[in-house]
Amino acid sequence: MTLIINGLKRGLFSILLLCFIGSAQAANTSMLWKAVAPNGKVSYLFGTMHTDDERVNELAAPVISALNESQVFMMEVLPGNDPTIYQMKNQNLKDLLTDKEWEQVKTLADFHYLNGNMAMHMKPWLMAMTFDLPKPASDFALDNQLLSMAEDQDKDVLALEDTTQHFELLDDLTMNQQLTMLRAVLKRTQAQKERDYQTLVKAYLTGDPEKTAAIDEKLTAGILPKDLWSKMRVKLLDERNQQMAARIADQGTLNSLFVAVGAAHLPGKSGLINLLRNAGYQVEPVSLKAAFTHKN
Repeated sequence: MTLIINGLKRGLFSILLLCFIGSAQAANTSMLWKAVAPNGKVSYLFGTMHTDDERVNELAAPVISALNESQVFMMEVLPGNDPTIYQMKNQNLKDLLTDKEWEQVKTLADFHYLNGNMAMHMKPWLMAMTFDLPKPASDFALDNQLLSMAEDQDKDVLALEDTTQHFELLDDLTMNQQLTMLRAVLKRTQAQKERDYQTLVKAYLTGDPEKTAAIDEKLTAGILPKDLWSKMRVKLLDERNQQMAARIADQGTLNSLFVAVGAAHLPGKSGLINLLRNAGYQVEPVSLKAAFTHKN
């Protein structure tokens, strides 16, 4: 589910992007896209991977140039400091899980630097996404790196989503469905998570958002019951893409934007590229031939 949670955003439903390091990038695809509004304003969409991996965070020159040229920086959600948005109301996980499962939660919470009280009250769907990471996230994930660069240039910074809205995305899942997600993750070993993570990184480094999203979906769908994943996919991608595209289209007629958004949001009929084209934008890939030259 590699599609969400900035800061909590890299795991079971939040990592998506990949192929083989060093592969030639197809001429008709890229992680960076130029979007020209009907009035001529030029903006850029950059598909990110929500990770602090140095292979991903080494930005290509065209990405840096696009950011430098833009007036406004946009990302999925801005960092927030209110812990209550992550928490259940009037319930705690210890009462919802078996003793064995609760012990697993405590161990993983310690691994991911979550204190006991946070772990006990965290929404199960958010905890599942956090715990599906192969290693703890840091403050240096690609999205936050780009945010820091934009702030250093005194650019205006806007969010594609309201923070509360972002962290309530799957709140309408039943508690049983949320616990199904969490239990699916508790059954996975760190070796399995690491293997999937490396697959996603390699896919991302090919610079092909469509291939990246397809592999991400395959990995995530293999973890969850089909009906649950189908419902989640609509919530995590399709519905959010409609709202994001509308916000980008509106802002893009006013200012030149640099939009950093998870790569899985870019491709497909319901992806941002197609939705912006439907809104009258000319959207074309920008070559990143020198983008991903890292070693394994």
